[in-house]
Amino acid sequence: MITEREKYESLVMRVAEHKDKAAFKELFLYFAPRVKAHLVKLSMDPRLAEDLAQDVMVKVWRKAGQYNPAKARLSTWIFTIARNSYIDQVRKQKYPEVNADDHLGEMVADEKTEKPLEQKQTAARVNNAMKHLKPEQVEVIQLSFFEELSHSEIAERLQLPLGTVKSRIRLAFKTLRKELGEYE
Repeated sequence: MITEREKYESLVMRVAEHKDKAAFKELFLYFAPRVKAHLVKLSMDPRLAEDLAQDVMVKVWRKAGQYNPAKARLSTWIFTIARNSYIDQVRKQKYPEVNADDHLGEMVADEKTEKPLEQKQTAARVNNAMKHLKPEQVEVIQLSFFEELSHSEIAERLQLPLGTVKSRIRLAFKTLRKELGEYE
């Protein structure tokens, strides 16, 4: 006789190996309401909890191949994803995503800077200031400004929590302000 635990573990394996939609539907119907209830217990608004539960289940679909039954039960794995998503959501509300382009523009150049020589000097100052950043800060600044990725896209590309990406950008700005402040 197959246990309920084994049943759902085999479903997630089918999702991982074959992107089996029927298996995912069964997982979704079983776990999504439980994830939502868990999020509501954590004081989340029921509508937001439902949205976040759906996001969690999308992550389960995408990351099914990362599930390892030797490390944790399936429910533990899914509720860990839910908890981490909840924490990211709380952080997002506490520290709204800042459009870093606005701040960089303020730091780098005055809108009146039209002369090519001034622009070259400003670019040189910024390049010099960038040398004071840690490699991981340079990486997120380059992705944010030169590749114009959102914080969420950077987090996904680098496989980092969203809060870590925001923190690195914030610390990079702090360093750049300090370094560029010498020229004001």
